[in-house]
Amino acid sequence: MRVVATSNDPVRLSFLKALLADAGIMPIVLDAHASAIEGSIGAIQQRLMVAEDDFGRATRLLRDCGEC
Repeated sequence: MRVVATSNDPVRLSFLKALLADAGIMPIVLDAHASAIEGSIGAIQQRLMVAEDDFGRATRLLRDCGEC
């Protein structure tokens, strides 16, 4: 798994997940619970991850959409 984006903005993460899923890439969000436990003060960013095999395609897609 590799990180394609980090954020504490749930709307942005939801958008990025939908964008990737529409392209056939299955993303996963890590650190969501840790971020919520610390009060969402921004100290712990949530990580949007994709499989190693999808990383190149995912980063190109996000870059083409101005998100990376």
